[in-house]
Amino acid sequence: MRTLLRLEGAVVLGVALAAYAQFGAGWGVFALWLLAPDLSLLGYLAGPRTGAALYNAAHSYVGPVLLLALGVLAGMPWAVAGSLIWLAHIGMDHALGYGLKYASGFAATHLGRIGKADPW
Repeated sequence: MRTLLRLEGAVVLGVALAAYAQFGAGWGVFALWLLAPDLSLLGYLAGPRTGAALYNAAHSYVGPVLLLALGVLAGMPWAVAGSLIWLAHIGMDHALGYGLKYASGFAATHLGRIGKADPW
């Protein structure tokens, strides 16, 4: 299952990159905003429960898909570009194995544990 979810992330990344290339918003903007969703990691300063909630809010497909719909329906190019960058970020994270977090700690994700396995 983990392999399928990581493959899904790679596909989302590829489609978002292809769509962004066709959209023509500029790669400088893409590079500038690609890691912006990771600012949600600051939530971990308030504890693992808050950190996981903020991280998951920024790394769920719901937000960027709603932003994409808004951009398309309202004719807002900045929203379309932003949603594609956001989708690319989430796809990249999922393809690399960084999944949505559980409140038990940063390393516990829906794609499995991040980091080295505990030897004990």
